Order: sequence, then structure tokens, then C-alpha cells
Amino acid sequence: FVGHRNLEETIFKTNLEAARTIGRQLRLRNLGGIIILDFIDMDDEEHQRQVLRMLEKMLERDHARTTISCVSELGLVEMTRKRTTESLGQTLCEPCSVCEGTGFLKTAETVCYEIMREILRVSRAYDASAYLVMASQSVIDRLLDEESDNVADLETFIDKQIKFQVELMYNQGQYDVVLL
Repeated sequence: FVGHRNLEETIFKTNLEAARTIGRQLRLRNLGGIIILDFIDMDDEEHQRQVLRMLEKMLERDHARTTISCVSELGLVEMTRKRTTESLGQTLCEPCSVCEGTGFLKTAETVCYEIMREILRVSRAYDASAYLVMASQSVIDRLLDEESDNVADLETFIDKQIKFQVELMYNQGQYDVVLL
């Protein structure tokens, strides 16, 4: 908005529109919990009251229980909203089969070090003639290239041979250490 009178009028109209949009978005996305709203700072207390009334009006149609506080000294409004059903994201999406919903995938280097620690742990607990590492192509490639010196040192330390097998169905974070 570009206010015809002054900046305060522009801020007020912008905050009113934001209150309308926030009310719609909270219902649409079915957000819940403690929500902090950061409106543009308003000097006029009447404008603050009108913006809060607009927010309350927009949330009247909301089936979820909401509680709205007044505008703080920092211009923030705290509110809580009790979600009654799954959020839009939970309804429309499912967790990633690779990262299991974390949003992260371990690097091949990290998995290599986990494998070497696992071999060391297993070699102390069980007696085997050799070990077979089953992992994704990228992890096996790294073990045979960049980590080959570390693998050779580990074989010397445990005095056992370590074999490798690529498993095409494994993602980068999956591996197995098999006793032979």
C-alpha cells in the first residue's frame, strides 16, 4: 500500500491485510502451537486494536481453539492455536524413503567411517575369518578409493580380510557388515 496521507496509514492498511491473510493461512495450513505474529510497528493504539479485532474476526470462523494476546512492546502478537486434525503437509505428503523425513542424507565419507567403526566393534565381540561390507555403489567406491589406506590399516589391525559388495537397492546411508 502507498498511503495517501502518511506512513502510519500505509502501515495500518498493510497490517490489516496481513491480519486477514494470517487468519486464512492458519486455517488453510491447519497450523498449531504457539505462533508469533510480527506486524509492522504501529504508534497509534487505535490502529493496534483494529488490527487485533480484524485478526479475531478472521479467526471466528476457525473450528480450532485460539487465544490471542495483545500487541507487545516489540510489536509482536502471541497466539496459540489448537490443531484438531493433521496439517496440510501431513495430509498431502509422506516421509522421504531415503532420509526418513529428516531432510538430510549422510555423506559417503560419514558412512565409510561408520562402517569402519562397526567392523572394529564387531571384531572385538565376535570371531570371524573375514568381513563382508554390503553398501551402496558410492560408499563402496569411496572405501576402495579415498579410504583404501584406512581400510588397509583396519585389516592389519584386526588381522582379517574385508570384502566389499555393492547392493543396488541400498541408499547411501544403508550398509551391513556380515561375518564370514
